[in-house]
Amino acid sequence: MAQNVKSVPGQPYLEEPYPAICFRAFLTALQSPKSSDMDDITFCMLLQNALKGIQSLLNGGKMKLTQTEELGALLAVLKKSMFHGLPGLNIELPTVLYPTPLPQYDGRPPVKPQQSEPSASRPTTNKKKKSKVKSKKIQQGEEEEEESSGEREVAPVAGLGREHLHEGDTPCPSSRGGQSLPVEGSGTVGKDRVPLPIRSSGWKRVSSSESDYSDAEGGMQSKMRSYQAKVRQGALACFLSTIKSIEKKVLYGYWSAFVPDTPELGSPQSVSLMTLTLKDPSPKTRACALQVLSAILEGSKQFLSVAEDTSDHRRAFTPFSVMIASSIRELHRCLLLALVAESSSQTLTQIIKCLANLVSNSPYNRLKLSLLTKVWNQIKPYIRHKDVNVRVSSLTLLGAIVSTHAPLPEVLLLLQQPCSSGLSSNSATPHLGTPDWCKKASSGPFLEEASVSSPKGSSEPCWLIRLCISTVVLPKEDSCSGSDAGSAAGSTYEPSPMRLEALQVLAHLARGYFSMAQVYLMELGEVICKCMGEADPSIQLHGAKLLEELGMGLIQQYKPDSTVASDQRVPVTLVVMFWTMMLNGPLPRALQNSEHPTLQASACDALSSVLPEAFSSLPSDKQILCITMLLGLNDSKNRLVKAATSRALGVYVLFPCLRQDVIFVADTANAILMSLQDKSLNVRAKAAWSLGNLTDTLIVNMETPDPSFQEEFSGLLLLKMLRSAIEASRDKDKVKSNAVRALGNLLHFLQPSHIEKPRFAEIIEESIQALISAVLIEAAMKVRWNACYAMGNVFKNPALPLGTAPWTSQAYNALTSVVTSCKNFKVRIRSATALSIPSKREHYGSVDQYVQIWNALVTALQKSEDTTDFLEFKYCASLRTQICQALIHLLSLASASDLPYIRETLELNGDMVQSFILQFLKSGAEGEDPGAPHSSHERDQLVRRALEHVSSIQALAGDTTRRAIVGFLEDILTIYFDSSGSQIALPELTSR
Repeated sequence: MAQNVKSVPGQPYLEEPYPAICFRAFLTALQSPKSSDMDDITFCMLLQNALKGIQSLLNGGKMKLTQTEELGALLAVLKKSMFHGLPGLNIELPTVLYPTPLPQYDGRPPVKPQQSEPSASRPTTNKKKKSKVKSKKIQQGEEEEEESSGEREVAPVAGLGREHLHEGDTPCPSSRGGQSLPVEGSGTVGKDRVPLPIRSSGWKRVSSSESDYSDAEGGMQSKMRSYQAKVRQGALACFLSTIKSIEKKVLYGYWSAFVPDTPELGSPQSVSLMTLTLKDPSPKTRACALQVLSAILEGSKQFLSVAEDTSDHRRAFTPFSVMIASSIRELHRCLLLALVAESSSQTLTQIIKCLANLVSNSPYNRLKLSLLTKVWNQIKPYIRHKDVNVRVSSLTLLGAIVSTHAPLPEVLLLLQQPCSSGLSSNSATPHLGTPDWCKKASSGPFLEEASVSSPKGSSEPCWLIRLCISTVVLPKEDSCSGSDAGSAAGSTYEPSPMRLEALQVLAHLARGYFSMAQVYLMELGEVICKCMGEADPSIQLHGAKLLEELGMGLIQQYKPDSTVASDQRVPVTLVVMFWTMMLNGPLPRALQNSEHPTLQASACDALSSVLPEAFSSLPSDKQILCITMLLGLNDSKNRLVKAATSRALGVYVLFPCLRQDVIFVADTANAILMSLQDKSLNVRAKAAWSLGNLTDTLIVNMETPDPSFQEEFSGLLLLKMLRSAIEASRDKDKVKSNAVRALGNLLHFLQPSHIEKPRFAEIIEESIQALISAVLIEAAMKVRWNACYAMGNVFKNPALPLGTAPWTSQAYNALTSVVTSCKNFKVRIRSATALSIPSKREHYGSVDQYVQIWNALVTALQKSEDTTDFLEFKYCASLRTQICQALIHLLSLASASDLPYIRETLELNGDMVQSFILQFLKSGAEGEDPGAPHSSHERDQLVRRALEHVSSIQALAGDTTRRAIVGFLEDILTIYFDSSGSQIALPELTSR
């Protein structure tokens, strides 16, 4: 039956209800105990085929495990089968597993898409591999040793049993073939690959010759163990398919059933995937268990983010956050135990990859220190392991450590350790001392240049950077050259995956720990030039990525909000030297390499990371080279290149030395407008972003005293930009969000000379209608936020007929609708900000229009806590602050005709408005507008100005409206000053 449920190409899949019937049959077979007339081997074969059948159903994609009972029953039999025949383990498990209720969290799937084919999981172990079986007696002794080691520290004795028995079992792959190394280090090398039993094609009738064990032991016991191991492997393979067929948030309800949170004691609750990893005699089964654990950990960052260490042991119950933290600690402890105990290179690779997955998803910023230090110190010796896959995965793990929650103080201290620290601490590699790469690299040809860029006080070189540089540029050493199965014949360097991984680690360091990387800036520049000058496109590509990260690190140092002290920054003169080296090297050639468009695109991204302060100091020919190449590449037929070029031009147009160059800005505008017409959504999205940046530049140029830019900028080009932005505002959300930003800036930039021309009247109307649609449409919140922001920019242009034009009421109606009813509070805040921008009473239009805005803001204040989404509550105070500011602004512009309506509202809601304005005065501005008043003096001055304005309005004899509003404002100020202890009277206002 198991064979029949497989999906055969060209034949229809089993129709309902047959998959469900088959599933129940397989599940019943797995749940049923062995009958008395069935021998053990036949029973194992029955279990194998039942597991194979369920896996085929799941891999076909038609079987959906939606019922809790159904999934719980399957997971229960899988857990039972995972331990089938495991020596020294005899426990009873429940027939159904039930999920633990989880706190609310976003259960989105991980970034990497899950494939639905049966072959989605890559093989990672070797069919031909043989290893000697452990004696049962010694195996039990090893279990006792591991169970008794309750402390997290890894005891060297934990691995002695297995290491002794497996000594010499794993052949050195030095003689094995050459070109099948995986680029990302995610698989194993050439013929050393040992496939896990995940693909349905890997399920064959088992014979003793296919066992993980040699024939030396012989007899039925060896054959029996082989069949039992196959059942365990089949259960793990089926579990992997189950993981891929259910949502992660459902899977994590069963976390505690498969992942330990305390040192294992042998109870049904404590046996887990780590039990197999530490105690299964078959390296193939251990590798399977690790692959399943990796699949569970992948994409678990949000689930694990609730973890929190606590020292309070007096609680009556264990909080979920503490349980998850305990689970993370136990995973670290067990995987490090497995690391020192493992002798199979293939399984060792899986352990290290699993550790990398754990490190990438654990919230170390919420956990106690030392977890990463233990991982760091344990993995260092494996960098010099004889097997290239172990070396690659070790670098991957180091990359995960330096990229998780960077920068972490614990990791910064680890990076500053001496070069040889910890490199000879592991019994698995007792011959290691200070390696040759450390000695060579520390006296390398670039040390003199590196010292120039060193910040003060950095004397100890970073051993990880030294390791990665030497891995990329130095010849490989004899001690491990025999296992470099992936290196080309005659190659003097490390295998390509090692070099690529080293470059990735350098990029992680540049992103997360730039203060360490900047010491080696010029040396890394030489490394990049070497990589980009090589023939291998992958090496070139990773060199360009490293260049981009270094460039971004330099830009971050010079941002206005940077916390890096000026004497700790890389001097601009040195940055100029660095980029001059890049532009004199192979970077321009990479930009012109049309045979490798991915490399071209990465080179464009790298070129966009030039520090603006350094660009202006580059030789003029280098500046022209950068600009010319980018404008030329914008005509590329390749969409990757075109998208990268559009983005780079959007960066350059913000450079202070280029933004007032009318010719460059005009050329960039034409290039961007051309890209906005591209068929590729990605190209259009990048072009829209760049158009938004270009229009930001127009606004910046308006604020300069020299009007020449506005006068020289082509009106015809402005028309083209407006038309393109209107068209883009009807595109997908990724394009629309920046298109509306550009529209707001362009309408703000328009000069009276433009607005007076008839050809602009129609385009202005269309532009504003496009903004109104974007404010009201049920699109992504970023689109609506940008549209409200853009509308505020429109209101800043005094030359536009705001207040008299027909579109005025439509614009205000759109904003008042949003401020009272939009689900997203950040959009409401931005609409309230826009409503407070017009600077004159006539800009608000008729009395009816003014009153409608006033009433909408009062209503919005009443509803400022009405939300069903708890994530919006943190914006409540900011929203109230912005609404209060808008109300005070409206009062400071009110006319005599407006006052009766204002009084009417205050009579109904005066107490509520007063309480919120008092909160505004006391707590300060928490809105998003950078121009909002922040000091208490600025805030009370707003109310004073409104009071003075209302007091100055000429009222008709006997009209008490003005007096009522003045009294309302005076009461607010009196209460505020009384509560703050100020003795400030308002005699001049009271006398009026």
